[in-house]
Amino acid sequence: MMDSGYQAIYDGWKADPELFWSKAAQSIDWFTPYDRVFEPDSGAYGRWFAGATTNTCYNCLDRHVERGRATQPAIICDSPITGTQKTYSYGELLTEVQALAGVLQDHGIGKGDRVIIYMPMIAEAIMAMLACARLGAIHSVVFGGFAGHELATRIDDATPKMIIAASCGIEPNRIVPYKPMLDEAISLSVHKPEKCLLLQREQHRAEMIDGRDVDMARAMDASRIAARDIACTPVKAEDPLYILYTSGTTGQPKGVVRDNGGHMVALHWSMKAIYDINPGEVFWAASDVGWVVGHSYIVYGPLLNGNTTIVYEGKPVGTPDAGAFWRVISEHRVAALFTAPTAFRAIKKDDPKGQFIGKYDLSGFRTLFLAGERADPDTIVWARDRLGVPVIDHWWQTETGWTIAGNPVGLGMLPVKLGSPTVAMPGYDIRVLDDAGHPVARGQLGNIVIKLPLPPGCLPTLWNADQRFHDAYLAEFPGYYKTADAGYIDEDDYLFIMARTDDIINVAGHRLSTGGMEEVISYHPDVAECAVIGIADDLKGQVPLGLVVLNSGVERSVQEIEADIVKLVRDQIGPVAAFKLALAVSRLPKTRSGKILRATVQKIADGQSWKMPATIDDPAVLDEIGEALSARGLKKPDWSA
Repeated sequence: MMDSGYQAIYDGWKADPELFWSKAAQSIDWFTPYDRVFEPDSGAYGRWFAGATTNTCYNCLDRHVERGRATQPAIICDSPITGTQKTYSYGELLTEVQALAGVLQDHGIGKGDRVIIYMPMIAEAIMAMLACARLGAIHSVVFGGFAGHELATRIDDATPKMIIAASCGIEPNRIVPYKPMLDEAISLSVHKPEKCLLLQREQHRAEMIDGRDVDMARAMDASRIAARDIACTPVKAEDPLYILYTSGTTGQPKGVVRDNGGHMVALHWSMKAIYDINPGEVFWAASDVGWVVGHSYIVYGPLLNGNTTIVYEGKPVGTPDAGAFWRVISEHRVAALFTAPTAFRAIKKDDPKGQFIGKYDLSGFRTLFLAGERADPDTIVWARDRLGVPVIDHWWQTETGWTIAGNPVGLGMLPVKLGSPTVAMPGYDIRVLDDAGHPVARGQLGNIVIKLPLPPGCLPTLWNADQRFHDAYLAEFPGYYKTADAGYIDEDDYLFIMARTDDIINVAGHRLSTGGMEEVISYHPDVAECAVIGIADDLKGQVPLGLVVLNSGVERSVQEIEADIVKLVRDQIGPVAAFKLALAVSRLPKTRSGKILRATVQKIADGQSWKMPATIDDPAVLDEIGEALSARGLKKPDWSA
């Protein structure tokens, strides 16, 4: 065991959770102190820091400016898509946020009002989030480019007074006009926002609707000239900071609520303890503000901690090449990068030997963190060997807002076990239960749950849906929060996430983890990435199908490689897996954050009706997958057609 303070700190939390979190809360500026660290009788499972008032924008900006960070860079905007870079110091960012808050205030936005933000990865998206926080308004970021009907469902759920949008998003090969989708969404929604604040980007200017649409740049110019001091509105620790929608199984979006107080305490604690980042250093979460990673670690975590954060409008490959990430790290002296494994699989596919890495000075780069999807051991080893820095997998959810299980680098790194996000963080008492709610033996696969109460920073409920929150997360295993992930804990308390509970497949009565099969496949030298799904089988109920994307420049025949993969899985996992089908495809269908859309592929293969996922990166991929399945006789007719 390495020299780590983790165990003592975790045990200290477990012995006295309130003392632990009250110490962590000292890093946050409160306008009025809390009555109790934890109020067990409030909400669905209790509430943190009851009675306190504070403001998240004040803690992210004002206090740093007041205490000497006015000239330090707060955000660096780097857009290889437009070929531009711009840096805002803490002082400059505060000026911009004040100006925007003035515009919002002039249009009647105040405490408790909802504002939807529909923007790409640009500075103004972060300014909009902070301006809402400053006024006590509740923001809900929806990906720029979300389809009209999907945006409409979120408008009807959040009932925003205003929508802040950009005229377009820019992809490497196309411009995506946002305004037609915004107009369509408002025409479809029952609730009508009063105003739309629109940032006109020079790459595509949108038509404005008189009386409803307001030019954001002009309005901010006027507000800046007026130089009004827009004070931070005190809000309760328990008041919502934002709503972030995650796809519901019913098609109805789930609005995850994040509070102000607990959220700040947890994120500030995590910046040093988990990521080992000190104030003044540069931290880069290569994600999007539409995702929880963007909320927590592009915006709030780094700014609460007095860091410089990177806002990157680009891709891991293709803007312009597989060296894009290394350029950003080198130019901006990034200390730690946090991204999804899928980004590294894309880089590895384009540059399997890592030749681009040597072109850049990465001497200031200390740690790579991966989350968002299961990190296969092969990708971790590839990155570790070529970068020469620790590669740390960690696991959490939109619902929790920060790490459930990780390797706390700032407390002293623990030994890495490939395939494991390591151990439970303070605040989380992780258990593994069978379907009847009984604990399972170490090493045995089961349902991963967290003993209540959840720590600060996690969702207290769903927006306007307390019963749905209870039914979705708390009802199945009373006294526990259901993660909907399956896995096991080993003899060293290391957690292994093997699959979503939906991805556990039942082959002739044997419960098998698709994650275990993916791990084996990923070791094949010609495989860039893979996904295993269970498809219907008349004899065995389900059988696994492995979809594989091959590395660039592979010289062997596809048939040979597919046969290799089948043999590999059968050798490693055994005949019980009934693994006979490997299918090479050009790419896998993913969400914008890199999660593979396994459930949708399964429905296509089984001929079930399916709905286009709202967060899909490129819908055309599903047609490609359907054709590849049909060509091999694996796709059943679509019974819904």
